[in-house]
Amino acid sequence: MAKVSVEVPDELLDDLDKHVGDEGKFVNRSEAVRASIRKTLDTLDEIDARQGRIDEE
Repeated sequence: MAKVSVEVPDELLDDLDKHVGDEGKFVNRSEAVRASIRKTLDTLDEIDARQGRIDEE
């Protein structure tokens, strides 16, 4: 699995950390970021499909 390094504003990281850990929705930050990327890409695919921008092969 590739590693990616990004800069994240402190306020966004603080908000993310509220959802990570024993009482959170995610085990760790990496899992939270991966889930967010997947959801965003799925949403963009849905929008593209509605707008007719996806070629069905």
